[in-house]
Amino acid sequence: MPGEAAAADYIAAEFAKCGAKVWRESFPVQARDVQEQQLQVFYADAWHDAGCSLFANAPGTKGEWVEAPLVFFDGPTGYQQPDLTSLMRGKIVMHLGCHIESQQNYRRLIDAQPTGLLMADVRYPGATPLADAIFPTYAKNCGVVTSLNVAFLDAWKWKERGASRARFRVVGGARPSESANIIAELPGSDAGAGVIYLGAHHDTQADSVGADDNGTAVAGVIELARVLAPLKRRRTIRLISFGAEEQLSVGSSAYVRRHRAELQREGGVIFNFDSFGSLFGWNVLSGSGQVELDSQLAKYFAEQGQYFRREQGVLPYADHFPFNAVGVPGLTLMRLNCASGRFFHHRADDDISRLDFNVMAASVNAVAAFTAAMAAMASLPFALSIPDNEHEQIARCWDDLFGGWAE
Repeated sequence: MPGEAAAADYIAAEFAKCGAKVWRESFPVQARDVQEQQLQVFYADAWHDAGCSLFANAPGTKGEWVEAPLVFFDGPTGYQQPDLTSLMRGKIVMHLGCHIESQQNYRRLIDAQPTGLLMADVRYPGATPLADAIFPTYAKNCGVVTSLNVAFLDAWKWKERGASRARFRVVGGARPSESANIIAELPGSDAGAGVIYLGAHHDTQADSVGADDNGTAVAGVIELARVLAPLKRRRTIRLISFGAEEQLSVGSSAYVRRHRAELQREGGVIFNFDSFGSLFGWNVLSGSGQVELDSQLAKYFAEQGQYFRREQGVLPYADHFPFNAVGVPGLTLMRLNCASGRFFHHRADDDISRLDFNVMAASVNAVAAFTAAMAAMASLPFALSIPDNEHEQIARCWDDLFGGWAE
């Protein structure tokens, strides 16, 4: 889309100002191109308008109204039902939960032949429809119907008031397009010493300015390029701004697939930024790496008066994860402000007023100092490997969510 393309051009120009070697790698993607979207729900003997947001990778209706009976379905336990077809066929399904984290469950949902899906994000029970995507692998392998994200409190009201029918129309939808990763390289003196990767993503969700998700991170990697470029180093530093992360790390997975042999040969480590600027909140570090990597990072963060909570276990929903799938350890820094993440997640009010620039600067300073030190060392103080107990889950998530290496 034009906004993402403009962001990519801007980042490439900023990287070039630092004297880095800069290039762009394009990859195919389904663009979400929506001109109009309307939703109405029938209760209290009348049709009522409601807000909605078409999922990326879902089709529109060519502007035609689609109407059907409305049924309610809870995602967390509903898939235990042996028969979904009798409940859903020919119906519009109000699906409580917008992340279907099992291709088997998603296939059963599509095979039940619903007329359409309304999906409420249970992580953020607010009054605003959030934006999201049907995972590309799921859409490709299982099919997809018109799917609209709706506000949690709207769904609650419809259930409370006995809503019985719904109808919607969408002009536009998914169309073949392309996105791009923007890569800047600061070469090291020792070609065999491995690579330190610094990542972010420059796309946003639909109808969101994306100041925190993920303008903060793009600003961070641009500043890191500027700060690190003049320093001497043994290891190469490669900064990557990924495209199409919001559809499930499409850019990061495209990069890893394209460079799989190189990554397996040279190894390395990736530190990824994603939504780390919240005005009020706490730092969280997630991903797969050895404990010595965590302790090294903690030291540099503490020097900047910053601390983080380490979330253990595999996290497949950030751009470090495809690197984990190829065996490269990697972590993502986020800054949360509620138990489920950030209350302005994927909303139109993710604007600059949400940000704490002092916290952002301190975190970037910490990563800059860490990266400069690690790039200059003869040998790293941590192993470039994934914890043994996480390999199986990483492989399972890579196959189920991303389609494995065959994609």
